Amino acid sequence: MVRKIIAYKEYFANFYKVQEEKVQEKIEYVLDLVRFERQVPKKFFKALENTDGIYEVRVITTFKSIRLLCFFDDGNLVVLANCFIKKTQKTPRKEIKLAEKLKKEYLKDKNY
Repeated sequence: MVRKIIAYKEYFANFYKVQEEKVQEKIEYVLDLVRFERQVPKKFFKALENTDGIYEVRVITTFKSIRLLCFFDDGNLVVLANCFIKKTQKTPRKEIKLAEKLKKEYLKDKNY
């Protein structure tokens, strides 16, 4: 199974560009797991409860815990929404709200 991954708007690209090379490599590694593994371990990819179909891609480095929020479109298309460095135990509600807002915008734009 191969999933296609795209980024919606500039959030992912802007976040990715400012990361150091080792962190970028780790992000690419985890995105490849999402792309190519039939069942991605929950350690790297899981649905967030009480959201409108938002998933988180988890990238753990020695010094940072990075989250890429995303959603599915047409089954095998993963759309990256926003990204952030996680500083607390829980995923910040404002980041989830932003991802849900981007999902709505994406679906609206797509239907035009």
